[in-house]
Amino acid sequence: MQLSALMIVNAIVAVVFGLGFVLAPGQVTSFYSPEVGATLEYVAQLFGAALLGFAVLTWVARNAPDSEARRAILLALFVGDGVGFVIALIAQLGGIVNALGWSTVAIYLVLAIGFGYFRFAAKQEPAQTHGPAM
Repeated sequence: MQLSALMIVNAIVAVVFGLGFVLAPGQVTSFYSPEVGATLEYVAQLFGAALLGFAVLTWVARNAPDSEARRAILLALFVGDGVGFVIALIAQLGGIVNALGWSTVAIYLVLAIGFGYFRFAAKQEPAQTHGPAM
């Protein structure tokens, strides 16, 4: 898989969940647990807003050439998805969410592995230049 494809997948997942959490937080959170209240809906909307920001970031950066900025983006996505994986796994194993929570565990794990690979293991592309330096 190419980095641009991973970033597109991330953008799609983030926009779908982001819109769901922003526009219908009670319904989306009820898929995971029947215990939904106003506070949880509010936090879900804030989470959705953050996901929409990640969707825009990964969509816009999907074709960025190798640079310090792109490596910083990859590191941030790796850390965020890695921490998300750990939190989702703990919640799942602790019985906080129903079986649908395993999909969240899997999504975070796949994205963390993908961004970790492109940040630490993949051969970096040479930076593109735009003509001779002056």
